[in-house]
Amino acid sequence: MSNPIAIPAVSVTYAQDGTSTQANALGMRPMQERAYQKRGEQYLLIKSPPASGKSRALMFIALDKLENQGLKQAIIVVPEKSIGASFHNEPLSKYGFWADWVVEPRWNLCDAPGGDNGGKVDAVKKFLESDAKVLVCTHATFRFAVDRFGVEVLDDRLIAVDEFHHVSANPDNKLGDHIRQLMARDKTHIVAMTGSYFRGDAVAVLHPDDEARFETVTYTYYEQLNGYQYLKQLDIGYYFYAGRYSDEITQVLNPNEKTILHIPNVNSRESTKDKIREVEHIIEALGEWQGTDSQTGFQLVKTADGKLLKIADLVDDDPSKRDKVVAALKDPAHKHNRDHVDIIIALGMAKEGFDWIWCEHALTVGYRSSLTEIIQIIGRATRDAPGKTRARFTNLIAEPDASEEAVTEAVNDTLKAIAASLLMEQVLAPRFEFKPKRPDNQPTPGFDYGEGGYDANKCNVGVNPETGQIQIEIKGLAEPKSPEATRICREDLTELVTAFVQDKPALERGLFDEELVPEELTQVRMGKIVKEKFPNLDAEDQEAVRQHAIATLNLVQQAKKEVIYCCDHSSGH
Repeated sequence: MSNPIAIPAVSVTYAQDGTSTQANALGMRPMQERAYQKRGEQYLLIKSPPASGKSRALMFIALDKLENQGLKQAIIVVPEKSIGASFHNEPLSKYGFWADWVVEPRWNLCDAPGGDNGGKVDAVKKFLESDAKVLVCTHATFRFAVDRFGVEVLDDRLIAVDEFHHVSANPDNKLGDHIRQLMARDKTHIVAMTGSYFRGDAVAVLHPDDEARFETVTYTYYEQLNGYQYLKQLDIGYYFYAGRYSDEITQVLNPNEKTILHIPNVNSRESTKDKIREVEHIIEALGEWQGTDSQTGFQLVKTADGKLLKIADLVDDDPSKRDKVVAALKDPAHKHNRDHVDIIIALGMAKEGFDWIWCEHALTVGYRSSLTEIIQIIGRATRDAPGKTRARFTNLIAEPDASEEAVTEAVNDTLKAIAASLLMEQVLAPRFEFKPKRPDNQPTPGFDYGEGGYDANKCNVGVNPETGQIQIEIKGLAEPKSPEATRICREDLTELVTAFVQDKPALERGLFDEELVPEELTQVRMGKIVKEKFPNLDAEDQEAVRQHAIATLNLVQQAKKEVIYCCDHSSGH
């Protein structure tokens, strides 16, 4: 067996200060408390990473809207049935809140048999005509129901959309169209929640005009991971192999780590086109098959050192098999049992909203072009759990047919430009706030400016130890004038950086045009992206937003160079 080629991993260590998992007197963690403070808003957008507690934040907000804001009902809309489990009953009063979250079993349509279009749509109508308070259904059921009954039936109700990045400003996106209709009518409340408020393509989630009507709650990956109690280190690595991936999988799949393994899409070049055989091959590579557990449907495999692995196969389409496995994975009695399952093998499942806190390794075979999908997969491993100090994401990718030197060179360039930068910016980096340097600047309360404190004669860098936010003064930086431009510079810089690094002309020129001056690329392409994304800002504000976005991009790139330089020298490379 040849060893897969390893591309240097991104590795970040966090403080483990425990703040993001501590609850207040109402039983709310910091992100939930931040969201609850905005509970009176008609349109609320919660941008917060996986495992930060968005589902429970929504419960608090929905209960307040039903009890204190005069709304009749709450409809929770999730992308797939399995995520409906996140909204099962919760005894919130046990932790200090003034009410419990209760969903009558008949109104959690994610647990009901049958397809999304049919009996479930009729059930939505019955719910709207009833005195019941909460309904949970899939995006698909909601779309069919709105198509059939119109948006008027949703007046004076809360519509909460989980995994909001499924919405798109594209007119062909049904869910996006329904959200626009609801906002035009302006008689419902909307709470939108997502861990990755950007799409894997160039289409925005919302039109700028619609987006401006949302009040935003942002909780960063940095705040989340830095505030964990147990998880201290997150690693991201890429491995390239020749031949069949199932022959090389044991080079990166450690049977002693709790792992979610996503096999490649059948249309990708990594796939053998026989997904069932691929799973069998992986199981054979891990050890000797001992049969299937009759209770859970898990495959039992004995490794060479005598360990008995429990493997959940979510690839097999046979409903009788897969339903049993899914039910076993969702069984609340085993939520806190680390030994319930060891490895989960999936294809399209176990991504967004899938909650298995013990996952230490998210191993993905095949290139994923969608950043949203990568973020969601990484999110499976970034749950905090007792005894779990390290988590990692590994992407196993087929080596192109070329000489190793050329491939490694191309891969290094591409990953430096796209994967490492982008992932570090989106998943790992703290939040930056840029201020123009002026003689009359004063230190900002809550920020620590280092040993000598704030110095009026130089550009200062301050850190807020509570939020991990970093404030940097820059000479000559344009300042946003309008409230909207100020909000964009505070909340949306990561979306602009993402749009820039996913911009094909920018990537191609940045990678292959040796004559290109970097400033030209950032001025022209980033300027164009800002104008397209925020057409209603005047030219001065667009330029201020562009400068702030470029400052964010440059800062993380410089930090990354320093990190790579230090790592190389400390390891003797």
